[in-house]
Amino acid sequence: MKIIYFGTPSFAADVIEYLFRNKVEIVAVVSKPDRPKGRSGSPVPTPVKTVALAINPSIPIYQPEIVSAPEFSDVLKQYNADLFVVVAYGEIIKQHLLDMPRLGCINVHASLLPKYRGAAPIQRSIIDGEAETGVTIMHMVKKMDAGDMIKVVKVPIGPEMTYGELEVSLCEIGKKALLDVLSEFEKGVIKRVPQDISQITFAPKIELEDCEIKWGLPAQQLHNLVRGVNPHPGAWCFVHVRGEKKRLKVMRTRVYSSSDIAPGKILSTSKQNLIVGTEKDALELIEVQLEGKKPMSSSELIRGIPLDQLSFSSN
Repeated sequence: MKIIYFGTPSFAADVIEYLFRNKVEIVAVVSKPDRPKGRSGSPVPTPVKTVALAINPSIPIYQPEIVSAPEFSDVLKQYNADLFVVVAYGEIIKQHLLDMPRLGCINVHASLLPKYRGAAPIQRSIIDGEAETGVTIMHMVKKMDAGDMIKVVKVPIGPEMTYGELEVSLCEIGKKALLDVLSEFEKGVIKRVPQDISQITFAPKIELEDCEIKWGLPAQQLHNLVRGVNPHPGAWCFVHVRGEKKRLKVMRTRVYSSSDIAPGKILSTSKQNLIVGTEKDALELIEVQLEGKKPMSSSELIRGIPLDQLSFSSN
């Protein structure tokens, strides 16, 4: 069964490596174009491209600016592929490409569809305080994440689990589920289940402004936000240090039971981590990074800044 693999980031790179190691016949790879990165501005290969070439240096890799462009369709047709496998490719694939392979196109989506359709299902599930999520292997249709489900695997979300940690867990589950589905395609025993449209929710892309810590919200909600955007984009807030406004990135937190601290006010202590009031309870800041500084515990931060010279901006 000849497969063309579409993918770009690290999640997709781990999956394609697993497929290569398990002797899946991938005849070509499609990834997003290399983009400039760092101070040098030199183009950096996508993780999928890097892994694919490391394992199979001769494999054809294509990086079109627009994957659905007519001229690129002609390139793909020459492979006469049986199946397209799409994992976090990064661009909507139009119908004429979905119709090209004999067996259609399948996608690995990191949620329990129909919940969390969209670009950021892992982050949004944590931010929303979900206790479980999972991986869905689905048949692709023109409408985003709306195809019939082929395989669904549930994964618990631990109360302290971060986006980065959950992504690793989902990748491990997802690549094994995908291999099972490919085996079912080989045997011709695929079963498809339509999504329940009454249960649809969406997971739009996380923007920087979505990551701002707003002290007027409950501590548990803020704790979920911090977990859901760690390691990136990262939760943040503004602080005043010796009268100067600076951005503070917050990587790790804990809910602190208290009814005595007003939102945005600091619990007066210099012997432990910073504890900041919220609408309900308080938020203990465990790991932070002040603008221009390296990551550190908040206890380290306040050893260098007297509490009377540190305050949080209201929002």
